[in-house]
This record gives sequence, structure tokens and C-alpha cells, in this order.
Amino acid sequence: MSKEQKPSRQQVYTLLVEIGRKEGDGLPDKATGAALMVYASGVDEAEAVRETVAILKQADTAPLDVSGYGTLAEREEEGHDITDEERHLMQRARDENAVIVAQVTPFFD
Repeated sequence: MSKEQKPSRQQVYTLLVEIGRKEGDGLPDKATGAALMVYASGVDEAEAVRETVAILKQADTAPLDVSGYGTLAEREEEGHDITDEERHLMQRARDENAVIVAQVTPFFD
């Protein structure tokens, strides 16, 4: 029964993560950091944030700040325009219990 309950409790949260520079981070040479749009699964937003930060640290990035934008339902309630591609990535994050980086925007001075 617990196997059936867990997927129903999983939600996907939209997070914006700011990262600083770290050797091996894969950002362009002159970038000072980046913003990452992330879809992360979790039973609540705090778990999604913890998992995202842990995975980004493993990927040799330096997470500095995380802003949460809520679940798909919460974003729809707020009137956000959500593309089919975003919906697909959110569903994939839920299906795979994953953290998906959907977009990387490097910062330059």
C-alpha cells in the first residue's frame, strides 16, 4: 500500500536557483553565475529544494539562493502561462522522481 501512496504524495515544484562560480561548473568563462529554472519532485517544497541543492552540489555547482514558484496547480491558480514543454518536463520530473534543469541563464557583469 505504501508504494501506491508515495506517488500520489509526490508533487513537482518549479524552482529558480541562483548559482555562483565554481571550478568545473560548466558555465561560460566570463559568466559570474547563472539562474537555473528547475522542476523538482518532492512530498513538499522543502524536500524538493533540499534534493535540488544536493544534486546541484554533486554536479560541481555552487547554489546560492532558491526561490519557489509552487506546484503546477498553484502556478495555474496564479495565472502563469505554462507551455506544453514545461508540462511535459514537470510530468517527467514526477514520473522519474527527478530534478530537471529546464533552463540555464548565465549572468555577466
